[in-house]
Amino acid sequence: MPLKLVESVNSLTASDFFQKYLAQDDIAAITSNNASPEERSLRVTLIGTCDSLTAENEGLLEQCLQLIESTSAEDYRNSEMKWSVYKKRKEMHLPDMRYLILIENNTNPSIVEPKVAGFVSFMITYEDGKQVVYCYEIHLNSPWQGKGIGKKLMAIVEGVGRRVGMEKSMLTVFKANARAVKMYESIGYREDEFSPGPRKLRNGTVKQPRYVILSKDLRTSA
Repeated sequence: MPLKLVESVNSLTASDFFQKYLAQDDIAAITSNNASPEERSLRVTLIGTCDSLTAENEGLLEQCLQLIESTSAEDYRNSEMKWSVYKKRKEMHLPDMRYLILIENNTNPSIVEPKVAGFVSFMITYEDGKQVVYCYEIHLNSPWQGKGIGKKLMAIVEGVGRRVGMEKSMLTVFKANARAVKMYESIGYREDEFSPGPRKLRNGTVKQPRYVILSKDLRTSA
């Protein structure tokens, strides 16, 4: 019996997956014309946790984890999800997770370890019975924020989803992160029908969720 689409795609090695579904023009759009005031540029590293990870790639994922913690740990603590380094690291290593990591090109020869400027992680999966590309994380270090890179990263994720044949692109965002919510809405994301609604507690208090699930139909948008 042939594999279903999601399972078939996730059986690919990271190299085969990115070669088949990632447009090189999309990467070029990020790495060109994005120098910081120090004239640094960016290069891209692609990682799939379906493969055995090298020590260098594990180090990059640890930097990504630290970036998540620095930008979002407080939102996690204030939400139903709470913050756990252990749980987040475990989630980051789920077998079908894919990463596009932006690395700063260093001109200082004394700096050996690559420095993560930002990253996006996503998965080809099922959500509420639909085939979707789910963006798990997207984060940028402060010097790289406000340059339109986040939108370009989301366009890459959506492009991958379309080439695979997914129905929707989905993500979860904290309501307190108004800047991110506004950005997602500006590129066509809307609250998904399966986003959690308010809960009424036994004492009658209505508790609003601290996060919202957004989605974008990939079959009708480009």
